Formats: sequence, C-alpha cells, structure tokens
Amino acid sequence: MKPARLIVLLMLLVAGFVVAFASPAGEEALGSRSYDDYETPNTCRPCHLDIFRQWEQSMMSQAYTHEWDEVEYFELAVEHAKKDADFKGVDDGCNGCHTPMAFLAGDVPPPRPGNSRADESVHCDICHTVTGFEGDTPFNFNWISEPGHAKQGPRTKDEAVASPHHEMVYSDFVKTPEFCGTCHNEMDPFGQWVKGTHLEWKEGPYSKEGVRCQDCHMTYAPGKSAIMGATHEDIAQHLFHGAHDPGKVRGVIELRIHPDLREAEPGETVKFTVALFNQKTGHKFPTGSVEDRIVWLEVRATDADGNTYSLPVDPKGFEGEETTIGSEVLAYQDMGLPLDKPDFEGVRRDGSVQVGDRIFRMAYLDPQGRVTIQQWNTKTFGPDYRIGPRETKLETFTYDLPFEVAPGELTVTATLYYSKLVSSVAELLGVPDEAEPYLVNEHSTTLTIFD
Repeated sequence: MKPARLIVLLMLLVAGFVVAFASPAGEEALGSRSYDDYETPNTCRPCHLDIFRQWEQSMMSQAYTHEWDEVEYFELAVEHAKKDADFKGVDDGCNGCHTPMAFLAGDVPPPRPGNSRADESVHCDICHTVTGFEGDTPFNFNWISEPGHAKQGPRTKDEAVASPHHEMVYSDFVKTPEFCGTCHNEMDPFGQWVKGTHLEWKEGPYSKEGVRCQDCHMTYAPGKSAIMGATHEDIAQHLFHGAHDPGKVRGVIELRIHPDLREAEPGETVKFTVALFNQKTGHKFPTGSVEDRIVWLEVRATDADGNTYSLPVDPKGFEGEETTIGSEVLAYQDMGLPLDKPDFEGVRRDGSVQVGDRIFRMAYLDPQGRVTIQQWNTKTFGPDYRIGPRETKLETFTYDLPFEVAPGELTVTATLYYSKLVSSVAELLGVPDEAEPYLVNEHSTTLTIFD
C-alpha cells in the first residue's frame, strides 16, 4: 500500500475511534453512564462547605424534589406519555435537566422523590464535569458530561490551590451563558421554543454589553471556594436566585401611575397611565416556565370614605389580546387526558386574577388552540405580551368616576403581582403554595374629588 493511502486510512481509523468513544449529548446520552460515575454532593461538602450550603437552599438542589415539579412530571408528563406514544420522549427528557444523573444512568422515570440518587437533582459533580455542548445552539440538555477525576472550573492552575481530592481543569465554558442555555432553552415535540431564557438574553441589550447569566444569578464576592483554597475577589455565589426567590422578583419592574386630571367631579372621566419599566432582568419577564408563570397589573381606587373600586385596563386591540386581560374563561382542558378526566371542562384560565386586570404573559396553545400549561403539548402561542429587558410598557385605565364616589382625596394604586403557577391549576393539582402571589412593585397617585 502506498504511504499516502496508508496515512489516509490511519486518519480515518483514528477519526472513527474518536467518534465511537466521544461522549454522547442530548437524547443520545440516555443510559450512557451510571450513578457510580458521579460523586455525591456530600462528597464535596467538607472542602466546599459554604458553597454547598448555598447550593443546598437553591432550586438547583430541588430541581427533581420540588413539589410542583414532582406533580407536573408524574401526574401530567408521565401519564400523558403513557396515553400518547408521540410524547414518549417527554417523560425521559424532563430528567435531562431536572435530574441529569438519573437520565444519564437510564433510570427513567426515576422513583418518586425520596427513594433514589435522582433526588440529588442538579448538583456539583454534574455541572463541574460538563465540558461543552453539541451543535450550534444550547438546548434540550445537549451538554457533554465527562465524569471522572478532573473537575471543570473557572480558575487556572496558577490561580488556584491544588485540591487534595481531584484534578482542577480550567474551563472557559462554565463561565458562558451557553452553559446555562443547555437547560434554559427547550424545544418541544412540535418544534416550538417553550423555554428560551438564554435566547431572550442573546437577543437583548445585555448580551451586547457582555453581561452574562452568571453575573446576575451567581453574583461575585471576596472569599474562598474551598477551605484550603486561595482568597479571590470574585468567588461565584452558588445561590442561583431567580423565579422562586421573592427577593429577586421584588423590584424587577419599576412602576409609576399618574392621572390626566388632578381635580374631578363624580361622573367625570379620568384617564390613568401606568408605566412599567423592566430595569432588572436580562431576559423577558416572566421567563422560563412561561406556561405556568403569571404576572398581572391591578389598579384600584379608594375614596375618602374607604370605598374601593376596581379599574379595568383599556384594551389595545392587538390580535389575541384576550389572553392578556383577566377573564373568567376556562382553559387547560388538555390536562383531562393525563388526569383520566375525559369530560374535563378545564379551570379558570387566570385563576384569582381579577377580571379586567392586565396580564403579562405569552399563552401556550395546545393542538386544539386551547391555553395549556403542558409545555410539551404546545403547538402554537398567543401574543408574546411579556416585558422585555429595558422595555417600558404603558397601560391606560380610563375610568368614569361613580356618582357615589365620596368627595375628598381619591387614592389610586397600581400593583404588580407575580405567581409561579396559576392559582386555579395549583388548587386543582394540590400545590396551593406554588400560586402564592409575590409583590413585584406598587405605586399610588391621588386626585381631589369635588361635590
């Protein structure tokens, strides 16, 4: 054989060897590892105690055990997949982000929380063994995991003190938004982006300025990452505070209200304008599990005698706007299939939101065009009426003052609320705490009512 041909053959054999032994990603990684390939979080605790305690109270540590995630997975996703073979990949794939170790071990569906290592959720040895992602876009758990003695981190060997337990490998990838996007972008079986937090960031102003996910959700402070480690000025805090943290949500939107008149009489018409400015998020608000999240603006007037009046928002007239104004209409009928309720009529679409309040959401629509909270069953969307990063939305409330309104000072208050799950769905599925409303912001204005 000629030398040139021999070299080509050897190159092809080597390439085939590399492909054969390359770590799979995404759906292909199912069952490619074992639980024993990964260390437990408790293994990391002695040296990284402070970081362990931060992670322990974060949602990362509860990605599988959190009550609503358990209900949504076992009572909706798993049951839906049993009844419709087109969704078989759903009950496997949920685990790729909520309990990656169980997914990699092929333990799907895992046992209910409390019975296996799946309970470790998203933990130290998962994130610190990710070396990159497959393809051009991070989504649907297409991270590449290389478990073993080497742990990926943000420090070079020159910056860090050698670990007595493992090798430290510098990784630029763990500092990138794409690292987060592997789970915070999701495409459903219909090809719809049902989660796009990273994509929203990428299209927004913060990505152009180099502000990353980690800068807001893993803020930096002086300290040590390990008890024997060097002191650094920029230790990443493993708090991951976000949608489940009332303190993080508070003040996300700046809110102001003003009237067009400062003095009026009963029966007269007054127009109130509310300005809402997204001053804090690098993505849209709400984001992530948008099928569950609900943000709404309530405007109420209180007269001098303490009587309270609700003001409905002025419609703007855009297509699909009905999904963004509080109503008593029913929705979520597609839950009837997994819940074994063939005649399920649905529950109130907006839960306890008052009729006429403005809702900031993007409605997820099932194949029949009905609003759904089952993101895997989303074929289309309603209008995206969320508040983008650094976006200001103006809402008006035109109000005919009642003839019985008391003379004196009328106080009008605009209040913005956020809830992780629509209250009607939370009540139906037995997770009422998930619908607890968080106060985002509020502001009041006054006008004088004459006899």
